[in-house]
Amino acid sequence: MHRNLYKTRLNPVLALPPSSILLHTDESGKFPEFKKGSGSSTSSRSSDSAGCVVSQGNTVGIIGGVSVGSTLNFLRKLVNWSSKDGESCVPFVLCSDPVLNKDLLSHERSYFPSLSCKSECTRLDPTPIVKNLQSKRDFLANSGARCIVMPCNVLHSWHDEVSKGCSVPLLHMGESVAKELKEAKLKPLEAGSPLRIGVLATDATLKAGFYQEKLQNEVN
Repeated sequence: MHRNLYKTRLNPVLALPPSSILLHTDESGKFPEFKKGSGSSTSSRSSDSAGCVVSQGNTVGIIGGVSVGSTLNFLRKLVNWSSKDGESCVPFVLCSDPVLNKDLLSHERSYFPSLSCKSECTRLDPTPIVKNLQSKRDFLANSGARCIVMPCNVLHSWHDEVSKGCSVPLLHMGESVAKELKEAKLKPLEAGSPLRIGVLATDATLKAGFYQEKLQNEVN
């Protein structure tokens, strides 16, 4: 059993439901060469060749974040939501990158309050993270994704940079939350008081300020 599980994890491309793909990058952060077909009959697909990995019009592209667990939790919710009425799960392409996970963890740790004095001097340059995300954005769009989601709070610190030039909609978690709260028409606990909404997040996410910005734009 452990031997089979180990072999499965080494496979760079894992097909889940039909038309759904989990794609893992290698240790350098690059995508492995993807081949179409089955058995001994395969054909290479380069980034310049025509055609998509998934061609359905409702394909969702997913960029994993700090935690593989939270990414899979989002994936379970996506599958359950899209198939709750007996329909087939929406097609999706998921990118899981251990290099990105490591960089994001380092970024968040630089904001730990206990290291505040030191972290100001050692705050990491986010440029490699942004370039990594832009690469995944382009890959997902070229693979047939009609929209892209990032089920990771801190990734939205660079949403503007990643969404710029994107050929498909790149959904914003903070914007979606703010719209849901606005539609809920929440009322203040005390009459005459302003509506207050608390945000529970890591220091890195709170310092980025995108939740505060989106909530203020939509709810107030």
